[in-house]
Amino acid sequence: MSFLKELLSNRKTVLVLAKNDFKTKYSGSYFGVLWAILQPLVTILVFWFVFQIGLRVTAIEKNVPYSLWFICGLVPWFFFSEALASATNCFYEYSYLVKKLVFKISLLPLVKIISSLFIHIIFIVFLLVVYISYGYSINFESLLWIIYFTLCTLLLVFSISLITSSIVVFFKDLSQIIGIILQFGMWMTPIMWSTKLIPNRLEWLFQLNPMFYIVEGYRSVLIHTNFDQFFQMTVLYWCGLIITFVVGVFCFRKLKPHFADVL
Repeated sequence: MSFLKELLSNRKTVLVLAKNDFKTKYSGSYFGVLWAILQPLVTILVFWFVFQIGLRVTAIEKNVPYSLWFICGLVPWFFFSEALASATNCFYEYSYLVKKLVFKISLLPLVKIISSLFIHIIFIVFLLVVYISYGYSINFESLLWIIYFTLCTLLLVFSISLITSSIVVFFKDLSQIIGIILQFGMWMTPIMWSTKLIPNRLEWLFQLNPMFYIVEGYRSVLIHTNFDQFFQMTVLYWCGLIITFVVGVFCFRKLKPHFADVL
């Protein structure tokens, strides 16, 4: 609780640093922040072309266009993967702040995540535009659910990054391992394939992936697919999130005194 109070009391500092991080990330390039939008957008177009045009994948859910179904899963995954990769290396990137005794370095993972959140908001708008273009309508309840699942993703990334960012200071290879896990995790998450393909006996194994809950949540809100195990998955998700957060705080506080020596 004291860790959470520390974050909340410095929320203005986090927001200012996140804005500066977002600006400096693309400063010096000709197109600037457009690169943050173009790269994921090109990825969406490539996957759409491969599955929709090349492989001629038909609608997975009844009366739901495959492209819309697919984008609903890919947009939250982009936020998760980009934010986790950035937050994992935050102490290296801001090593000059880590060495300052007066600065609360617990804010740094959250700074990188909020910086990635700015791009995620743009892609949520893009998703809603695609959603409306297919003849669907947006209501206030749907927007609240989108905010809820975005918050779930943010808290998940922050909890995991407390662990990864603390360990990577002493084990640099972890950054590369995280990259491999994210590539593998994209295919283990039901982004381009339906959960109906999972055998019943193995379904519990895929549900251990927290992004399973978030991706299916986005789809249940926007395209009204059946998420029969929503309550069960919600309990499982939040229990796992709390455990991950507690472990993350423990790792951070245990290793924090040695950061300045290593960096």
